[in-house]
Amino acid sequence: MNEQIIARHWLAIIAPKAAPAIATSTVLILARIWNANGAEHSLGNAVLMTALSLAAAAAGVCASIGRSGDPVIAGTAFAASGGLALAGVAGYADGFSLPLLLWVLTIAIAYGLAARYWRTDRRDRVTYERHVSDRREERAHIERVETIRGTTQIEVARTGAAYAEQLAQALLTRAALPGFDPTVLESVGLPQLPSVDQWEGR
Repeated sequence: MNEQIIARHWLAIIAPKAAPAIATSTVLILARIWNANGAEHSLGNAVLMTALSLAAAAAGVCASIGRSGDPVIAGTAFAASGGLALAGVAGYADGFSLPLLLWVLTIAIAYGLAARYWRTDRRDRVTYERHVSDRREERAHIERVETIRGTTQIEVARTGAAYAEQLAQALLTRAALPGFDPTVLESVGLPQLPSVDQWEGR
């Protein structure tokens, strides 16, 4: 049985692992650019980012405790809330120490949350691969059994045909012998043998 081999590109392998760090780093860089362009100590900007962050967090809470309970929407909303909070602090603060501290903390939290989903995804993938392997082994076993059975039936048919041909030849040879009396065989209970003319097709 031929297996399809799919080689994933190295970028496709490391992209999910690097996504949290890239996202938080991008937010930090953009927030510091925003800080250099007038957001430092701007009360209005701080209030705006705080309101947006709280709104995103409230949306995440509503999505997680609602009837639908969609974890994707809740996770996206909480991630947006954390990103907005980081951007607000990094844009408002005048130093670089607090934004860096929050950036490291955000990365740690993001990887901590992502590790749970990666572990679940890896467990599901291993279970699927094990299931596929079991099905493949089962099908290969069935194919081997059917191959052996078919080969055995062919050999039995071939042996039976050879035996029938040898028996017919023996009957023809014996019937052609002088002094052969088929009635003697019939008297002991054997079936009546065809005549020589019948075997020769005359």
